[in-house]
Amino acid sequence: MIILSWNVNGLRAVLKKGFLEFIDREQPDILCLQETKLQEPQIPTEIKGLPGYHKYWSHAEKKGYSGVCVLSKEEPLSVSYSIGEERFDREGRVIRAEYPDFVLFNVYFPNGKMNDDRLQYKLDFYDRFLDVMNEAVKTGKNVVVCGDYNTAHKPIDLARPKANEEVSGFLPIEREWMDKLVEHGYVDTFRAFNEKPEKYSWWSYIGNARSRNTGWRIDYFFANQGFMKHVRDGFIRQDVMGSDHCPVGISIE
Repeated sequence: MIILSWNVNGLRAVLKKGFLEFIDREQPDILCLQETKLQEPQIPTEIKGLPGYHKYWSHAEKKGYSGVCVLSKEEPLSVSYSIGEERFDREGRVIRAEYPDFVLFNVYFPNGKMNDDRLQYKLDFYDRFLDVMNEAVKTGKNVVVCGDYNTAHKPIDLARPKANEEVSGFLPIEREWMDKLVEHGYVDTFRAFNEKPEKYSWWSYIGNARSRNTGWRIDYFFANQGFMKHVRDGFIRQDVMGSDHCPVGISIE
C-alpha cells in the first residue's frame, strides 16, 4: 500500500498543473491533501468524479483557507473531522480515517509566522494533537500521522538552519514538540530509511529557492513504533511540481 501526502497550496490551482496526471501515474492507495483552499460547493467536478476513490473533505469556515482531503481506494471503517476543540475544528485541519490495521490522520498543522497569537495557537494545536495521538495508541490502535507539520525538526531538515533559528518553523519551542513526538514513541518514517541531507519538501517561491534546492523538510509521516514493522519505505518526491510543496509518502505491507 502506498500512502502519499501533499500540500497542494490550492486544489483548483494544482489541477491546472498536472494533478490528475500525477494521480493516474502514481495510483496511490491513499492520497492526503492539505491546503485545498475551498468549500464544498467549490470542489472541482474532476475530483468529485475521480473513479476508484472514496473522497473525504474538511473545510475551513474561512473561504479560500486551509482545508484537507483524503482520497482512498479502500473505504475506511470510519471517518471523523474533530480533535475535540472548536477553535481548531473550525479551520478544517484534520481528517481521521480508521482502517483495519491503523488509524490515519491527515493534518495541516498551523503556521506560526503571522504573529505571536498564531504561534501560540500552533503550539496549543500541537499539544492537543499529541493528546489525540496518544489516546488512539492507548486504545491499542496503530497511528500514522501525515501532513504539513510546518516545522523543520533538525538542522539537516532545512538548507539554512543558522539563519532561521529565530523564524517560526524552526524555533526551539516548535522543534521541542517534534522531540516530544519521538519521546512518546513516534517515528519519523523518512528518517528511518534515509539520513541524507538536502532532502526537502517545501521551497519558498522567492529567489529561485526550488531550483537552488534552498528548502525545508516540513511534511512528514510519523507512526507509532509498533507500526514500523509494517513500513517498508519513506520517501520524498522532489521531482513532482505544481505546488511550493512536493509529495511525501510511505509504503506499507
